[in-house]
Amino acid sequence: MAAAATALTLGVAGSASACNISEFTAAATCTGEQGVITVTDKDPSGAKATVELYLKAGGSEKLIGTKDVEGTREGVTVTFEENWQPKATYRVHVKANGGQVDDDIKPNLTAPDKGCATTTATPSPSTPAPSTSAPSESAKPTPSASASTSAAAPAPAPSNSASPAGGSDLAETGASSNTGLFAGIAVALVAAGGGVVFALRKRGAAQR
Repeated sequence: MAAAATALTLGVAGSASACNISEFTAAATCTGEQGVITVTDKDPSGAKATVELYLKAGGSEKLIGTKDVEGTREGVTVTFEENWQPKATYRVHVKANGGQVDDDIKPNLTAPDKGCATTTATPSPSTPAPSTSAPSESAKPTPSASASTSAAAPAPAPSNSASPAGGSDLAETGASSNTGLFAGIAVALVAAGGGVVFALRKRGAAQR
């Protein structure tokens, strides 16, 4: 009776310490900007296990990778570098203890709704740099026709009526204001001379 109880106790203890699928968990997380999938083995017996990761797409699957792990009571984690997409579905299969465990972690792993965020530096407001491009031809001022004409025209010649310095009448092309006076005096002198000549002739004729 005592031997049977001892055997039963050892059997229960052995089964309790044996590896089983409930000791494995999976999660989709981020390492910086890289997406990863981790599988943690909390098997106190330390049995060697093989973990297979599959991506489910429609009705097919794609093997992402395979990793070996030996669990502990505290847990040992293996990491698959899988840049998962939001809401992607993965199947995690575990084989351990020479086929004693050959099952999937249930339920299947579904990635979060949002992917790994990319950190971008927020640009600080700054004064825009002045443009270094050459001004277009349309920006250059176009001289008006009147301005170009007036600039090309020669300066007007000085008027003939302007008197040169010194006030000389020789520079004038027309008659001066004293010409009439001089002409009157000349006429008077001629008339007087003619009268004298006439009087002398008349006197000489009388004496003969």
